[in-house]
Parts: sequence; structure tokens; C-alpha cells
Amino acid sequence: MKKILKGLSLYELKKFFENIGEPSYRAEQFFQGLYKKRYTSFDNFTNFPKTLRDKLKEIAEIPYLKLKKKIQSKDGTVKFTFSVDQDKEIESVWIPSGDLERKTICISSQVGCTLSCAFCATGTLLDFKGNLKTWQIIDQVLQVEEIVGERCTNIVFMGMGEPMHNYLAVLKAAHIFHHHLGLGLGAKKITISTAGVISGIERFIQNKEPFNFAISLNHPNPNFRAQLMNVDKKYPLMDLLKVARKFTKTLGRKITFEYVMIPEVNMGKENAKRLVKLARSVNCKINLIPLNTDLNGWRRPTEVEVEEFKELIKESHVPIINRRSPGKDIHGACGMLALRG
Repeated sequence: MKKILKGLSLYELKKFFENIGEPSYRAEQFFQGLYKKRYTSFDNFTNFPKTLRDKLKEIAEIPYLKLKKKIQSKDGTVKFTFSVDQDKEIESVWIPSGDLERKTICISSQVGCTLSCAFCATGTLLDFKGNLKTWQIIDQVLQVEEIVGERCTNIVFMGMGEPMHNYLAVLKAAHIFHHHLGLGLGAKKITISTAGVISGIERFIQNKEPFNFAISLNHPNPNFRAQLMNVDKKYPLMDLLKVARKFTKTLGRKITFEYVMIPEVNMGKENAKRLVKLARSVNCKINLIPLNTDLNGWRRPTEVEVEEFKELIKESHVPIINRRSPGKDIHGACGMLALRG
């Protein structure tokens, strides 16, 4: 079986080249060619002797995902469906901001999801079919940029899957995105999200990872959060808040709480009071996200309801973000990725 070189760390590439009798500096050349120069074939590496290129063709490969579908929203958002294996597909989303200064790619970390949050189509409607390999995570970004003809400014691990349940591949990909010979993105331009897998957050803290981090909160009441998110049964809200405080204290930066707003479920005055109290106890910012799915008979909040809820939690004095729902018409918005649209 040929060695897959896409997705290997620089250290792993050095070991690979040394093992085939080549100087270790070839690893940096290969790493830079693959990610910064976007070479897709061994023939592109004209800085390598032909003998080395031929050797690599025999023992190694540079694989790529197969594009199956591309849909564009009226707001400029583009959703991509990629084939991973014969019966496995994932989705990625290109999200340009209104002023075009921010160009985000939302990528998947799993085929389906290991969790089943009640408001999320991925976990509710799709079966979990496995973790993505590092190269499959990376290739989403490489291919989306190639297809749209632009480079992104931000990457968010908020597509299909729970990133903390594929920790090694996710963090390996993030470091390649960040590496100066890779995509060269600043650590603050890369955000990794979790539904609240405490073991992964602890690992993130211990490794002092530099990337932005977000927790999907969605309800400030422990009893009701468990009804929305089954992860709460294993990792209760109170324990999650403890590790969030540890994160901010140890790493010295804010954590983001994502809050999917669901009328009659988590937007009442009592919920707002609880959320204010919670937010004051953690060095955080809150990202408000209107519900995008129609699961469980729930409905999307109106603009008035969103503004009213926003006013209720302003007294927390934490930064509040409301990014709306780009790509909703193509089922590309938060919680909607389920291979449809």
C-alpha cells in the first residue's frame, strides 16, 4: 500500500524522507509545495530530481476528495458535498462576509456525528460512519479554495461531526493550517468547536493549543440542556463550566459559548437571567445563532425575538455576536448539514 503524504506533519515527513534515503530538508520542500504552492502531483515538484519524483510515484500518493455537488446561495455562501469513500459523504461550506473581508471555510471532522443534538440535522438525520483522516480534513480547505478561486481568512471546525471525538486528526490539521510553510493562517483565525466533550477540552488545555475554542452551550439550565444535547448526560453542564474556567485561566484567553436560539425552549426571561449569571462567571463571549432547522416542530426566532433576547443578556457585559444564518436557503447554515439542499 502506498504511503499517503498529505496530512503528515513536518516531523513525520522528515522521517519518511530519511527512511527512503533522502535528506530531511526534502520534507520542508514537499510540505511547502503541497500547502503553500498547492502542488497536486509529484510531477509539480520540479525542485526534486526526476529519480526522486519517480520513486515517490511508486511508494507514495497525494490523494484528494471527489467533489460530488456544489450549490451556491443567493448570499454568496457555497456548500460542497465531497465523497470520502464509496458510501461516505461530507459537506463543507464557503462563507464570505458582506464586506468580503472575512472569508470563512466551515469544515467537517467526521462522516455524520457521534452525538445527536436535538436541533442539529447532522446528528439527528445521519448515521455516524467514521472519523475523517487528517488529509481528508485538510483537503476540504484546499479544494474549496481551488474551486472558488480565493484564499480563506478563517477556518472553523463547525461542520459535520464532533471535533473532540477525532482529536488527533483535527489538531494535526489545524497545525498544518497554521504552520508558516503550510497555509500560514494565524491561530486566532482557526476555531475548533465542541458540544462539550470535557476530556477533549482538558487535552486541549494541557497541550496549550493556540487556536480559538468554542463550546456549544444552548441552554443555561442543566436539566433542560440534557434534553437538547445528549453529551450533557456524560459531561454535565456544571463540570463543563469548571473546565471552561480552567481554559480561560490556564490559557489566558476568552472562550466562546455558542447559543442556538429556540423560541419557547431557551429564550425566556428566566433563561436569559441564568445565561447572564453563567456568562459573568467565565471569561467568554456569546455567539447567538437563530435556529435553522425545523426539527421537533420548533421554529426559527423572529428578528424581534432575537433583538429582545439580545437585550436581556446585555447586562452580562460580555461580547455578544449574532452572525445570522448565511447559506440557509441551501441548507448550509449552522445545524443544517445533512447532505441535502
